[in-house]
Amino acid sequence: MVKLQVFDPPMCCSTGICGPAVDPVLPKFTADLDWLRGQGVQVERYNLAQQPAAFVANDLVKRTLAEEGNNCLPLILVGGQIVSRCAYPTREKLAAFVGLVLETRESLYSPAVEELVAIGASIACNCMPCLKYHTDRALSLGVSDEDMAKAVAMGEKVKQTPAKLILELANRYLNGKVEDAPEPQACSTGSTNSNSGSKCCG
Repeated sequence: MVKLQVFDPPMCCSTGICGPAVDPVLPKFTADLDWLRGQGVQVERYNLAQQPAAFVANDLVKRTLAEEGNNCLPLILVGGQIVSRCAYPTREKLAAFVGLVLETRESLYSPAVEELVAIGASIACNCMPCLKYHTDRALSLGVSDEDMAKAVAMGEKVKQTPAKLILELANRYLNGKVEDAPEPQACSTGSTNSNSGSKCCG
């Protein structure tokens, strides 16, 4: 089993969440060490303020401290050899130290997916020029009508859900008066106002 040892500088605790200011690096590093343990790596961690004996017992760490002082901390050892000093390595570097390969996931994002997202967004924001442009773009990329219809349905669902919720909230505030109110006259681009002769939507 691979063994990784961490020799921390003196601090009240290794989590980094105590004290007057939280160091965001330490909680992430602690999580990365937990991840290593989950991968079968033996992890040991020592704090100079709380476990000075561990620093003295390791000849390499003791000699490095004598030569470089506390500025060399944290020291990261793998198999008894120093692989990192003065900073907390990323998960990627920790994995490389112990011979692990991080799983990489291929991105699913593509020009076609981008156009489907744009079609749904066009519906959600009621943008007719946007819808035409992105539908044409999607067609040129070979996106099927069925997939575009799904994007439209999702955009409409996203749009209608908050609209429904805000009406329900208004109805509660107004003690049900919204439901009792008469339906407003339909407003379409081609209709005109009988008094002014102008379009009702401007």
